[in-house]
Amino acid sequence: MNEDIAVYGPLIEGEEMAASAESLRRGWLGMGRDVDAFEQGVTDALGLVDRQVGAVGTGFVGLHVGVLVAGVGEGDEVIVPPLTHLADIQAIVATGAEPVLCDVDEATLCIDPEAAAALVGGRTKAIVALDYGCHLYDDAALARLAAEHGLRIVHDAAHAFGSTSAGRRVGTFSDICVFSFDPVKALTAIDAGVLVLSDAREVRHAREIRLLGSNQPAEVMYMNARTGDYDARRPGYRYHLSNIHAAIGVAQLAKLGSITANRQRACHVYQQMLKGVDHVRIPDADIDDLNPFLYYVRVAADERDGLRAALAAQGIGTGIHWRPAHHHTMFRRFRRGPLDVTDAAAAELVTLPLHSSPCEDVAQRVSDAIIGYFR
Repeated sequence: MNEDIAVYGPLIEGEEMAASAESLRRGWLGMGRDVDAFEQGVTDALGLVDRQVGAVGTGFVGLHVGVLVAGVGEGDEVIVPPLTHLADIQAIVATGAEPVLCDVDEATLCIDPEAAAALVGGRTKAIVALDYGCHLYDDAALARLAAEHGLRIVHDAAHAFGSTSAGRRVGTFSDICVFSFDPVKALTAIDAGVLVLSDAREVRHAREIRLLGSNQPAEVMYMNARTGDYDARRPGYRYHLSNIHAAIGVAQLAKLGSITANRQRACHVYQQMLKGVDHVRIPDADIDDLNPFLYYVRVAADERDGLRAALAAQGIGTGIHWRPAHHHTMFRRFRRGPLDVTDAAAAELVTLPLHSSPCEDVAQRVSDAIIGYFR
C-alpha cells in the first residue's frame, strides 16, 4: 500500500540532529556563535560582496523589520499583491501603515508592475514584491517604478533562496530582501528569517530592532557573551534568532545544492508529465534557474474541489496558496485596484507535493493521479 504524501517534506538527516545536539551541549541557547555562523553561511551561499545580512526569528519578523527599515510608518501606504501569505499584509499593518492591494501578472502570479504604477499615490512609501512559486517578480520594472517615485522595495524572497535571475543570485540585487527558513521552506531552520541589506546603517538599524531596540553589539553576542554596556535607542522587539535554530540552518545551507537538485528534478517530472493534459495549466517557467519552494497547477474553479478530493482519497495532500488578502475580514477595507487576475487564479490554484528530499517518485505518482482523474 502506498504511503500518504504530504504537501511539504524537509531534508532532515543526521547532520541537523548533530548540529542541534551540539548547540544544546554548548548551553548558550539565545543568539550567539551559531547565529554568526548562519549569517556567514547565507553570505557565502549568495556570494554577497557589497551587502550584509541580519538573521531574525522568523520570516514574518524579517518582513516587519524590512518594512520598518524602509521607513514605513503611521499614515503611509504600501503596495502589495493580495495573492500572498498573510505575513506580508500583517507586517505592513504592524507598522501603522495601510496595504494597498495590487493585482498580479497573469503569467507569473507575481505583482503586476503596470497595476502597481496605477496605484501609486501621495502616501505611497514602498512596494512589497513576492516571488511566487516557479516565478520571480519583475525586478527591473519595479526598480524603475520605485526610482521614478522615490519608493522602497521590500522583496519577499521566501520562495526563492538559491534561485537566480539573469545569472544573479536572488538576494544580491533587490533593495531590501527577506528570506524565510520556516518549517515548510526548501531550506528550514525550523524557524528563521534573514534580511539582506546594502546600507551599513540599515544593517545596524535592523540588528537593533531585533534586540528590543538596543545597540548591544552583535560582535560580543556572537562570542556567546553579553555586555551590560548598551543603550536602547529606538523602538524594538524580541526578534532575535536562537543558536539552536541557527545551527540547524547551517547544516541545511551545506545541502543547498542537493536540495535544489531534488526539487528541480521533481518539478521537471511535473512539467513533462502534465504538459498538454486537458484541464491542467502548468507554470511556464525555467525550472533550472530556481530552487522552487512550491509547484502549482491551475484547473477550472468548478473542477478544483473534485480533483483535490480525488487526490486526497489516494493519500495525496494538496494545498491552496493562498486565499487572497481581500477575502479576509480584516483586510476588506483597504484601498485596492481591480483584482480580476488574482480572483481568477485564486479559484483555480492547486499546490502539489514538493519535498526537499528526493521526490521524483512522488511527482510521478501525483502526476499519474491527476492524469487519471481527468481521463
